[in-house]
Amino acid sequence: MGRRLTSVTVDNADDIPAPCRSCAFWEVGDRLPDPSAKDDWLSAVLLESGRCGKLLHVDGVVAGYALYAPPEYVAGRPAFGSAPVSDDAILLMTARILPEFTGGGLGRVLVQSVVKDVIGRRGIRALEAYGDLRGHENGCILPAQFLTAVGFKTVQRHPRFPLFRMEMRTVLRWRGDVEVAIERWLGAIRPEKPAPGPVGASPRSTALEGTR
Repeated sequence: MGRRLTSVTVDNADDIPAPCRSCAFWEVGDRLPDPSAKDDWLSAVLLESGRCGKLLHVDGVVAGYALYAPPEYVAGRPAFGSAPVSDDAILLMTARILPEFTGGGLGRVLVQSVVKDVIGRRGIRALEAYGDLRGHENGCILPAQFLTAVGFKTVQRHPRFPLFRMEMRTVLRWRGDVEVAIERWLGAIRPEKPAPGPVGASPRSTALEGTR
Protein backbone atom coordinates (compact mmCIF):
# COMPACT_ATOMS: atom_id res chain seq x y z
CA MET A 1 0.00 0.00 0.00
CA GLY A 2 1.48 3.36 -1.06
CA ARG A 3 1.15 6.04 1.60
CA ARG A 4 2.36 9.61 1.76
CA LEU A 5 1.72 12.96 3.39
CA THR A 6 2.16 16.17 1.40
CA SER A 7 1.76 19.83 2.23
CA VAL A 8 -1.05 21.73 0.52
CA THR A 9 0.13 24.31 -2.02
CA VAL A 10 -1.57 26.33 -4.73
CA ASP A 11 -0.25 23.81 -7.27
CA ASN A 12 -1.95 20.81 -5.64
CA ALA A 13 -5.00 22.60 -4.21
CA ASP A 14 -7.23 20.84 -6.75
CA ASP A 15 -6.49 17.62 -4.86
CA ILE A 16 -8.50 18.92 -1.89
CA PRO A 17 -11.79 16.99 -2.13
CA ALA A 18 -15.13 18.69 -2.69
CA PRO A 19 -16.85 20.54 -1.16
CA CYS A 20 -13.84 21.91 0.74
CA ARG A 21 -11.97 22.76 -2.47
CA SER A 22 -14.41 25.51 -3.39
CA CYS A 23 -15.70 26.42 0.08
CA ALA A 24 -14.09 29.50 1.63
CA PHE A 25 -16.04 29.52 4.91
CA TRP A 26 -12.93 29.56 7.08
CA GLU A 27 -10.72 31.54 4.76
CA VAL A 28 -12.97 34.52 3.97
CA GLY A 29 -16.24 33.71 5.77
CA ASP A 30 -18.02 32.66 2.57
CA ARG A 31 -19.38 29.26 1.55
CA LEU A 32 -19.93 30.28 -2.09
CA PRO A 33 -18.14 27.98 -4.58
CA ASP A 34 -15.13 30.03 -5.58
CA PRO A 35 -11.86 28.08 -5.79
CA SER A 36 -9.97 31.30 -6.55
CA ALA A 37 -10.78 32.59 -3.05
CA LYS A 38 -9.09 29.57 -1.51
CA ASP A 39 -6.15 29.87 -3.90
CA ASP A 40 -5.63 33.52 -2.95
CA TRP A 41 -5.80 32.59 0.72
CA LEU A 42 -3.31 29.75 0.31
CA SER A 43 -0.89 32.03 -1.53
CA ALA A 44 -1.02 34.64 1.22
CA VAL A 45 -0.63 32.25 4.14
CA LEU A 46 2.14 30.21 2.51
CA LEU A 47 4.07 33.38 1.74
CA GLU A 48 3.57 35.18 5.04
CA SER A 49 3.19 32.40 7.62
CA GLY A 50 4.23 29.02 6.25
CA ARG A 51 2.61 25.65 5.62
CA CYS A 52 -1.13 25.59 6.25
CA GLY A 53 -2.45 22.25 5.04
CA LYS A 54 -1.83 18.52 4.68
CA LEU A 55 -3.00 15.93 2.17
CA LEU A 56 -2.94 12.27 3.11
CA HIS A 57 -2.67 9.82 0.21
CA VAL A 58 -3.30 6.08 0.10
CA ASP A 59 -2.35 4.27 -3.12
CA GLY A 60 -2.27 7.55 -5.02
CA VAL A 61 -5.73 8.59 -3.86
CA VAL A 62 -6.41 11.42 -1.43
CA ALA A 63 -7.76 9.81 1.73
CA GLY A 64 -7.86 12.88 3.96
CA TYR A 65 -6.85 16.48 4.40
CA ALA A 66 -6.40 19.19 7.03
CA LEU A 67 -6.19 22.98 6.86
CA TYR A 68 -4.75 25.19 9.62
CA ALA A 69 -3.41 28.73 10.07
CA PRO A 70 -2.73 31.48 12.60
CA PRO A 71 -6.07 32.98 13.72
CA GLU A 72 -5.41 36.36 12.06
CA TYR A 73 -5.65 34.62 8.67
CA VAL A 74 -9.01 32.98 9.41
CA ALA A 75 -11.90 35.31 8.65
CA GLY A 76 -14.58 32.71 9.38
CA ARG A 77 -13.80 32.33 13.07
CA PRO A 78 -15.79 35.33 14.46
CA ALA A 79 -19.01 33.56 13.46
CA PHE A 80 -18.80 31.37 16.56
CA GLY A 81 -20.22 32.28 19.95
CA SER A 82 -17.41 30.70 21.95
CA ALA A 83 -14.11 32.42 22.75
CA PRO A 84 -11.76 33.60 19.98
CA VAL A 85 -8.67 31.56 19.20
CA SER A 86 -5.69 32.44 21.40
CA ASP A 87 -2.88 34.55 19.98
CA ASP A 88 -0.38 31.81 20.88
CA ALA A 89 -2.23 29.11 18.93
CA ILE A 90 -2.59 27.80 15.41
CA LEU A 91 -6.21 27.14 14.45
CA LEU A 92 -6.98 23.70 13.05
CA MET A 93 -9.73 24.93 10.76
CA THR A 94 -10.96 21.66 9.35
CA ALA A 95 -9.85 18.09 8.75
CA ARG A 96 -11.52 15.06 7.22
CA ILE A 97 -10.90 11.44 6.36
CA LEU A 98 -12.99 10.39 3.37
CA PRO A 99 -15.70 7.80 4.19
CA GLU A 100 -14.04 4.93 2.33
CA PHE A 101 -10.88 5.33 4.46
CA THR A 102 -12.40 5.74 7.93
CA GLY A 103 -11.89 3.28 10.76
CA GLY A 104 -8.16 2.78 10.29
CA GLY A 105 -6.76 5.44 12.60
CA LEU A 106 -5.94 7.84 9.77
CA GLY A 107 -7.58 10.76 11.54
CA ARG A 108 -5.05 10.53 14.34
CA VAL A 109 -2.18 10.30 11.85
CA LEU A 110 -3.48 13.41 10.08
CA VAL A 111 -3.64 15.44 13.30
CA GLN A 112 -0.21 14.16 14.32
CA SER A 113 1.20 15.41 11.02
CA VAL A 114 -0.24 18.87 11.72
CA VAL A 115 1.25 18.85 15.22
CA LYS A 116 4.64 17.87 13.85
CA ASP A 117 4.42 20.76 11.38
CA VAL A 118 3.49 23.54 13.84
CA ILE A 119 5.46 22.48 16.90
CA GLY A 120 8.46 24.71 17.38
CA ARG A 121 7.05 27.67 15.46
CA ARG A 122 7.99 30.90 17.18
CA GLY A 123 5.39 32.06 19.69
CA ILE A 124 3.14 29.04 19.15
CA ARG A 125 2.19 27.19 22.32
CA ALA A 126 -0.92 25.30 21.22
CA LEU A 127 -3.16 23.96 18.49
CA GLU A 128 -6.80 25.03 18.88
CA ALA A 129 -9.99 24.01 17.09
CA TYR A 130 -13.73 24.59 17.24
CA GLY A 131 -15.73 21.40 17.64
CA ASP A 132 -19.30 20.60 16.68
CA LEU A 133 -21.14 18.87 19.54
CA ARG A 134 -23.59 17.43 17.02
CA GLY A 135 -20.73 15.65 15.30
CA HIS A 136 -21.44 16.65 11.71
CA GLU A 137 -18.50 14.95 10.00
CA ASN A 138 -19.32 16.33 6.54
CA GLY A 139 -19.43 19.95 7.67
CA CYS A 140 -16.71 22.56 7.88
CA ILE A 141 -16.33 22.09 11.63
CA LEU A 142 -14.70 19.10 13.26
CA PRO A 143 -16.80 16.75 15.42
CA ALA A 144 -16.11 17.53 19.09
CA GLN A 145 -15.85 13.83 19.90
CA PHE A 146 -13.01 13.44 17.42
CA LEU A 147 -11.05 16.33 18.92
CA THR A 148 -11.23 14.91 22.43
CA ALA A 149 -10.29 11.46 21.11
CA VAL A 150 -7.01 12.76 19.64
CA GLY A 151 -5.93 14.78 22.68
CA PHE A 152 -7.70 18.16 22.64
CA LYS A 153 -9.29 19.56 25.81
CA THR A 154 -12.20 21.96 26.13
CA VAL A 155 -11.12 25.50 27.04
CA GLN A 156 -14.37 27.37 26.33
CA ARG A 157 -17.78 25.76 26.57
CA HIS A 158 -20.58 26.56 24.13
CA PRO A 159 -24.01 24.97 23.45
CA ARG A 160 -22.92 23.94 19.96
CA PHE A 161 -19.33 24.97 19.12
CA PRO A 162 -16.93 24.79 22.09
CA LEU A 163 -13.28 25.72 21.66
CA PHE A 164 -10.66 23.00 22.16
CA ARG A 165 -6.91 23.28 22.79
CA MET A 166 -3.89 20.99 22.61
CA GLU A 167 -0.88 22.37 24.50
CA MET A 168 2.47 22.05 22.73
CA ARG A 169 4.29 21.57 26.05
CA THR A 170 2.23 18.40 26.48
CA VAL A 171 2.96 17.32 22.92
CA LEU A 172 6.70 17.80 23.46
CA ARG A 173 6.65 14.89 25.90
CA TRP A 174 5.41 12.53 23.20
CA ARG A 175 6.96 14.22 20.16
CA GLY A 176 9.13 11.18 19.48
CA ASP A 177 6.06 8.95 19.56
CA VAL A 178 4.34 11.24 17.04
CA GLU A 179 7.25 11.01 14.62
CA VAL A 180 7.52 7.24 15.00
CA ALA A 181 3.77 6.83 14.46
CA ILE A 182 3.88 8.86 11.25
CA GLU A 183 6.95 7.03 9.96
CA ARG A 184 5.35 3.69 10.71
CA TRP A 185 2.24 4.69 8.83
CA LEU A 186 4.32 5.84 5.88
CA GLY A 187 6.15 2.52 5.93
CA ALA A 188 9.55 4.06 6.70
CA ILE A 189 10.05 1.70 9.63
CA ARG A 190 10.15 -2.03 9.09
CA PRO A 191 9.93 -4.80 11.70
CA GLU A 192 13.30 -5.85 13.00
CA LYS A 193 14.43 -9.34 12.17
CA PRO A 194 14.42 -11.65 15.21
CA ALA A 195 17.76 -12.52 16.73
CA PRO A 196 18.94 -16.08 16.02
CA GLY A 197 17.74 -18.45 18.75
CA PRO A 198 19.03 -21.79 19.99
CA VAL A 199 19.22 -24.59 17.48
CA GLY A 200 15.86 -26.27 17.21
CA ALA A 201 13.95 -23.33 18.64
CA SER A 202 10.94 -21.99 16.76
CA PRO A 203 11.60 -18.67 15.03
CA ARG A 204 9.89 -15.66 16.54
CA SER A 205 8.43 -12.95 14.37
CA THR A 206 8.12 -9.29 15.18
CA ALA A 207 4.93 -7.61 14.00
CA LEU A 208 4.82 -3.92 13.26
CA GLU A 209 2.25 -2.40 15.51
CA GLY A 210 -0.35 -0.43 13.59
CA THR A 211 -0.97 3.22 14.29
CA ARG A 212 -3.96 3.67 16.47
